[in-house]
Amino acid sequence: MDKETTLDWYRQMVLIRRFEQRSSELYQLGKIGGFLHLYIGQEAVAVGSINARGEQDHIITAYRDHGHALTVGSDTKQIMAEMLGKSTGVSKGKGGSMHLADVERRYWGGHAVVGAHLTLAAGIALAEQYKGTDAAVLCYFGDGATNIGYFHESLNLSGVWDLPVLWICENNQYGMGTAVARHSSASSIMQKASGYDIPASQVDGMNVFAVYEATKKALAAIRNGEGPQFLEILTYRFEGHSMGDPLRYRTKEEVKKWREDDPIGILERHILAEKIANKDKLEAIDTAVEAKLDEAVAFAEASPLPAMEELFTDIFVEEN
Repeated sequence: MDKETTLDWYRQMVLIRRFEQRSSELYQLGKIGGFLHLYIGQEAVAVGSINARGEQDHIITAYRDHGHALTVGSDTKQIMAEMLGKSTGVSKGKGGSMHLADVERRYWGGHAVVGAHLTLAAGIALAEQYKGTDAAVLCYFGDGATNIGYFHESLNLSGVWDLPVLWICENNQYGMGTAVARHSSASSIMQKASGYDIPASQVDGMNVFAVYEATKKALAAIRNGEGPQFLEILTYRFEGHSMGDPLRYRTKEEVKKWREDDPIGILERHILAEKIANKDKLEAIDTAVEAKLDEAVAFAEASPLPAMEELFTDIFVEEN
C-alpha cells in the first residue's frame, strides 16, 4: 500500500474514533436522543472493506452505522447534524443515529430492525443483476443477526440466484449482551454460509490491511461470476452495545486484552515501523480531525430542527 493511502486510512479510522467519542459526549449532554451504538474498536472493518469497493458498488448496514457513513465519504457536518436530529442532516433529521443514508454514494443505511436489511441487500443485488451491471452489494451485519430468519432467507436466495452480494458479518463477539458461544450453535459464524453453498472465510478485523485484501478478493470472485461470498470479520466493540449498556456480561481482563489489539494502534505501529510517517505527522492528522469535528458539532448545533410540515414529506414516492 502506498504511503498516501496508508495515511488516509489512518485519518479515516481516527475520524471514526473521534466522531464516536464526540457523539458519546453529546448523548450524555442530552443533545442526541434515542439510541446510540458506537463503532469504537471496529474501525478497521469499515475502512478496510469500503476502500476495497468499486464506485459502482452499494453499501448497506445495520444500526451501528456511523463508521460506514464516514468512510463512504458522506459530509461529516451533515452526519453530525443527523445525529442531533437537525434538518441539515443526511436524512433531514428524521433518521438520527440508526438511519444514516447517502443515496449519491450508494449508501443505503442504517437500519434499526435486526437482520431486516439483508433482504434489501438481496433486492438491490437482484436489480443490478437484472440490469446486467458488474456492481456488487456489501451488506454488513452483526453476529446476532445470523440467528434471524431474514439472514437465512436472504442467503438462500442469493445462493439460488447467484446474486452479487458480499455478506459481511462484523463478529464483535456479542449479540447485544450475549456471547457468540451462547447464542449460536455453530462454533464459527462462517459455517452458516456453507449451508447455502456460499464460499466463506474468516478475517482479522483488527488489521485494516487484512480486511482490505479479503474484501478485494471476495469482490473479484463475485465479478468473476462465482456468486455471493461471505466474510466473517472478527472484531470487538470496546464500548457497550448501546449507551445504556452496563457491561456486566464481560470482564475487565477481556476488554483489556482486546484493547491491546486496538486497530488504530496496530496501524500506527505499522506506520512508524515502516517509516511511512513520524509521530509529529500522525499528531498533525489527529489535530486536523479534531478541528474538523469542532466544525461539525458547531454546524449541527447551529442548524434548525425540521419544520412541522416535514412530518408529511418523504412518506410516499411521487410518480413522475
